[in-house]
Amino acid sequence: MSRATYEPPGPVSPGRPVLATGNVAQELPRPVPAAVPRAGRAGYLRRLVAADAGCALVAALAGLAVPGAPPVAGVLAVLLVWPAALFVARGYDRDVLLCAGPGEFSRVPAAAGLVLAGVAVTAWAGGVEISRAFVALTLPLTAVLTLAERAFARRLLRRARATGRHTQRTLLVGHGTAVALLHERLTRQAGGGYEVVGCCLPTSDEAGQALSEVPVLGSLTDVLDVVQRNAVDTVAVLPSPDLDGAAVRRLGWQLETTPAELLLAPAVTDIGRPRLRMRKVCGLPLLHVSPLELRGARRVTKAVFDRAGATLLIVLIAPVLAGLAVAVKLSGPGPVLFRQRRVGLDGQVFPMLKLRTMETGAERRLTELVSTSDGNGVLFKMRLDPRVTRVGRVLRRYSLDELPQLFNVLRGEMSLVGPRPPLPSEVEKYGPDMRRRFVVKPGLTGLWQVSGRSNLSWEESVRVDVHYVENWSLLLDLVILWRTLGAVVRGIGAY
Repeated sequence: MSRATYEPPGPVSPGRPVLATGNVAQELPRPVPAAVPRAGRAGYLRRLVAADAGCALVAALAGLAVPGAPPVAGVLAVLLVWPAALFVARGYDRDVLLCAGPGEFSRVPAAAGLVLAGVAVTAWAGGVEISRAFVALTLPLTAVLTLAERAFARRLLRRARATGRHTQRTLLVGHGTAVALLHERLTRQAGGGYEVVGCCLPTSDEAGQALSEVPVLGSLTDVLDVVQRNAVDTVAVLPSPDLDGAAVRRLGWQLETTPAELLLAPAVTDIGRPRLRMRKVCGLPLLHVSPLELRGARRVTKAVFDRAGATLLIVLIAPVLAGLAVAVKLSGPGPVLFRQRRVGLDGQVFPMLKLRTMETGAERRLTELVSTSDGNGVLFKMRLDPRVTRVGRVLRRYSLDELPQLFNVLRGEMSLVGPRPPLPSEVEKYGPDMRRRFVVKPGLTGLWQVSGRSNLSWEESVRVDVHYVENWSLLLDLVILWRTLGAVVRGIGAY
């Protein structure tokens, strides 16, 4: 198979294909996206600096009300001090601002600490009188306002990225299978800001040449040329036997002559940062993966949180539960509660409670409806299931039929947050990866519920469940509970 060759260096028009095979131009599977001017990203940075200074000004003006506040000149000095502190704390670094993650927000308290230290040193070494009341009010208020402003800016940034602005033009390097998987994930999570412009594959990877979604722009030896010709911002290198340590190191040296950054994708994925750390062994940097800790104090903490939260919610929504029970009873013959066998912790079967949303004997009609499933091959789902009652459709639309599972949480069979509790018939189709979910209790809500629910493919359902198990923390549970409110209101994937 012939390899890609390139035209002599020269200006490349936005969106113009650059791949040719031999002497005959080859049409790319899709056009290479046009370069986003780096001036646009610089403009975003300037607006952010101005917004940070504005937060400091608002806080300083509020501080004028305290006794012993500095003169106006001192207040205006805050406009310079706060952005400077954020700069020193790396609050304006590209890898922090333009990449997803909490790194941007952690820089704000770090900058506040620097300002506090600077004030203390100035007051002690320079003998300058600085109002403690002014500092005690202004500094925390500045930090809080900046965090709110950064959260709002991040939300606007995600919306802009959905329209192709402020994205990082990304080149994927590695074997075709890994490239296709990473491209699928980056495309699905467009808010992350990585716009794939193409890939470079090993010469021997004939299967990868058939990629239909990602333009093949060259071989592993063409990476630097592709980066320069296509204004690439990020080069993501995936594990490949054709790229050993020495080859990756040389690639990093080459990219130092360009604005592009180098990202290395580890062979182990979906493991959170707290479990990963670099360790040097015999002069070699190795990635240490800490074992999963779900016993002892962590499990006790989660159990206490679950039972306390379930008790509080049951007390608060008791009138709602009573009203829903009456509505279900009036919707037709049959019990109010529906008990279904589900698989939980360590593969143990338990009776899961739900408000009845279907006609009596609905399970007996399942075999005649299997062929019309809208699910993902393992989960049976129907958007317009004829067995669902009129009241049941409303309950399902807003997930109100799941509320009785709070009693499953009280009994210790479920958690407030966890993987979706599967049916025994579904478990029979599980592979080894999906069985990993049984090391934790199933949840009333979870990543599956807030990531699209029934709209997810089976592979994505497996990924989100395994990701939750591998990265569980109390903070993650709180984030999922908060996101559940929005998912319930929108009703995406609920049917």
